Amino acid sequence: MRGSSDCSTTYRGENGLFGREDDLQILPGVDMAKADGINVVGPISADTVYHRVYQGAFDLVIAQYHDQGHIPIKLIAFDTAVNVSLGLPIDHVSVDHGTAFDIAGKGIANHVNMLSALDYAGKLAR
Repeated sequence: MRGSSDCSTTYRGENGLFGREDDLQILPGVDMAKADGINVVGPISADTVYHRVYQGAFDLVIAQYHDQGHIPIKLIAFDTAVNVSLGLPIDHVSVDHGTAFDIAGKGIANHVNMLSALDYAGKLAR
């Protein structure tokens, strides 16, 4: 509990007031990646990490849930962003714009995002 004397771990953020997932679940994964020689930092709060990415500080962000990653990337690169699913037994990429059912069959869809996804898939395959 917050401020409890029986808690020997110092928690990020509001001393665990809004959850302890960063320290109990995310940080161990970061430590394992570092032990494997991966240049990784974190956890970093979602409200600042995307600005740092946009400024060139990182090559990759692992978002903890769908909209935490998709909202900022769609603001920056709606037509060229690519969704890459990690941890699967196969490489998987997809367009990042959604299904666009509202324009399906009308011949007005922008294909740039699909080309970006195919380009990135080719890079992974090589």
